[in-house]
Amino acid sequence: MKKIDLTQGKVVSVLVALALPIMASSVLQLTYNLIDMLLVGRLGSDAVASIGTSSFLIGVANAIQACIVISTGILVSHAIGRKDEEEQSKYLSTGFRLNLLFGLFFALFVIWIGKPFISFLNVQNEWVELQGYAYLVVSSPMLIFSFFNFWYTRVFNSFGQNKMALKISAIGVVLNIMLDPLFIYTFKLGVLGAGLATLIANVVMTLYFYIKSKQLFQLDLTAKYGISTYLKMIRLGLPMSSQRLLFTLVSILLAKMITSFGTEAIAAQKIGLQIESITYMVIGGLNGAIASFVGQNYGAKNFNRIKEGVRVAIIIGLLYALLTTVLFLVFPKSLARCFVTDRQTIEITANYLRIVGLTQVFMAIEIIFNGAFVGLGMPKIPATISIVFTAARIPMAWLFTHWMGVNGIWLSISVSMVLKGILAGYVYHKKGKEGIMDVAAI
Repeated sequence: MKKIDLTQGKVVSVLVALALPIMASSVLQLTYNLIDMLLVGRLGSDAVASIGTSSFLIGVANAIQACIVISTGILVSHAIGRKDEEEQSKYLSTGFRLNLLFGLFFALFVIWIGKPFISFLNVQNEWVELQGYAYLVVSSPMLIFSFFNFWYTRVFNSFGQNKMALKISAIGVVLNIMLDPLFIYTFKLGVLGAGLATLIANVVMTLYFYIKSKQLFQLDLTAKYGISTYLKMIRLGLPMSSQRLLFTLVSILLAKMITSFGTEAIAAQKIGLQIESITYMVIGGLNGAIASFVGQNYGAKNFNRIKEGVRVAIIIGLLYALLTTVLFLVFPKSLARCFVTDRQTIEITANYLRIVGLTQVFMAIEIIFNGAFVGLGMPKIPATISIVFTAARIPMAWLFTHWMGVNGIWLSISVSMVLKGILAGYVYHKKGKEGIMDVAAI
């Protein structure tokens, strides 16, 4: 297994070959999420709500850890483009150490803060709170392994080894799908069983990634690097990590608003997000592809290839987002019924899909341009855009709920997605015309 040079060959062919494995991996993860939600949904809306409440804290941990994933991806892909083996080794080893440190910290953090966090959400359902914390306890050690799975996936993508990352992800997803019904229903562990199945699948994936990574690169964990190297990685990844953290914190505050509308509304949001992931997980695959593609070509100073690659990614993303828009607008109740039988939860979920369905194209635009900026080593731009308009969801939700009830929260999410998509595209074009990043506008 060797690194793949993304600076050579026909742009469309290279980008599509790079994107398809990442998108396939996203589809696999999406498939698992949907099946998992389907299985948990059969336990009732309270079971879905228990996972929904606990998942926000896991999201906080993932958002902060993204700092290491993003910075490692940027620095390693640039080093590969420059063919600088020494820099490549340095940032891989540093990223590995930081990732391990973050994983151990958050494994303990979610257990310590779990109960007061769930109480803060004011779910007003003792069973949901107990099951939510049980899920967090199981998810605690899982975080260490999931952190490394995210990190290895990004590193493999930087080397152009998307197919191997896909293969390993597929093994984890299939294993998780097989274990879910066994633990949830056969062993009658319910929500706790879903967490155990995810833990085992993540452990297997991490071990496989570690074995295969030895064929691609060697980690020098004995080498000593100055504090400046660690700080550089943290500073580089911090903007995007802050963006994701804010997104999660805003989601938590919105969830607190949603709890006032009952556990059916909490369950509806969780189900709606899983269905909406049909769009953002696949488009997220394009984000990863364009980040790796742009990263290597930026390191090699192939600026025209960057322009063409971003154009191809935008076209693919828009076409796919239009398809999901039609799906959400035409079949919202049918999609909701796949996961839950409660009539009120189905209705709330359907309204969520109708409202956010109108903005899938703008979400795709934002995600793809974010990948381009990250590949260029300019994460502050998309981070700033996202932070401003994601934070705006809170006052918008407060205002809209006075007129529309819980649908006002869905509307605040949609409005922010439209604004983020428009501004991300505008800034990319503006930077191109100014020649700041030596990339012509699309």
